[in-house]
Amino acid sequence: MIKRRTTAWNVWFGVRYRIHPLFSIVLLLSVLTGYFIEIVTLFGIVLIHELGHVAAAKAFGWRVTEVQLLPFGGVAVVEEMGGVSVWEDIAVALAGPLQNVWMMLVGWVLTATGILPAEWGHYFIQANLLIALFNLMPVLPLDGGKVMRALLSLWLPYQRTIHLAALTSLILSAAFIVMSALHVMTAKGGIQLNWLMIGIFLLFSNWYEFRGLPYHFMRFLLNREAGLKRSWTEGTLARPIVVGGRRQVADIVRLFMRDRYHLVYVLDDRGSIRHVVPERALLQLYFNETKRSLPLSDLFAG
Repeated sequence: MIKRRTTAWNVWFGVRYRIHPLFSIVLLLSVLTGYFIEIVTLFGIVLIHELGHVAAAKAFGWRVTEVQLLPFGGVAVVEEMGGVSVWEDIAVALAGPLQNVWMMLVGWVLTATGILPAEWGHYFIQANLLIALFNLMPVLPLDGGKVMRALLSLWLPYQRTIHLAALTSLILSAAFIVMSALHVMTAKGGIQLNWLMIGIFLLFSNWYEFRGLPYHFMRFLLNREAGLKRSWTEGTLARPIVVGGRRQVADIVRLFMRDRYHLVYVLDDRGSIRHVVPERALLQLYFNETKRSLPLSDLFAG
C-alpha cells in the first residue's frame, strides 16, 4: 500500500494508527469555520470505519502494520499485497462501509426515540452515508477501488489488472478534481476546499501507485507460493498457459493470474507440445535476471 509521512497517534493491538496531514488540515479549517464538533464526529466515524477493515484483516490472518486516518476513511498498510485470495480482499474492503451501515441504523433508532437531538442525529446519519458511498467509488485507494481491482483480477492477468485499476483511478481522480473546482458556488459561497483537497490527494496517491506498479507486481510474484500453498494442500485446478517456444520468460510471467496455479504448455513451430513447465520453474527463471529475457526454447532445449 501507500506509505507517506504522517503524524504519529497511537498503537493498538500491534497496529500503528496515524493521522494523515490532510486530516489535520481539515481539522484546522473546521476550527476556523466553526465546525469543530462536526469534524470530531467525523473523526470517530472514520476510526470505526477503519477498525472494521482491521478486524476483518486480522480475522483472515493478515499482517496489518499501520493505518493512516484520512477525512474520508483510511489506508491500511498490509504485508500481503497480492498474496491473499480475491474474496478475502473484497471482504476486507467491504468491512469498512459495513460499519457505516450499522452506525446509520443506530443513529436512526436513537434519533427516532429522542435520545439524540434531531439535528445532530441527522448529521450523524448523513455523515455515515456520505463516507460509505464515497468509499465505494471505484477509485484507489478507496474501498470501491480495491473491490474493482479484485474483481478485475478474476478475469485478467494480475499485471494487466493493476495497470488498468491504477489508470482508471488516475482518470477518475482527475475528474473528481475538475468537478470540485467547477463547483465554486455553494450555499455559503467559496470553493469546496475539502473535496478539492481530497481529489488532489487521490490523484497524487494514484500517480504514486502507478509509478510503483513494477514493485507491486514483483511483490505479487514473491507472495505467490505462500498464497497458493493452501490450494496445493486441498487440491486445485490448474489454469493452462499455451505459448510458443520463442516467448520470453518475462512475457509469460505477466500472464499469471491471481488465485490460479499455472502450467505452461510450450509449443514448437508445428504446434506440438514440447514441454509442460510448472509456474514455480518459470518464477525461478524470472528471478534470475540473466535468464529473464531468454526465450523458452533456449532454456528447455531438447
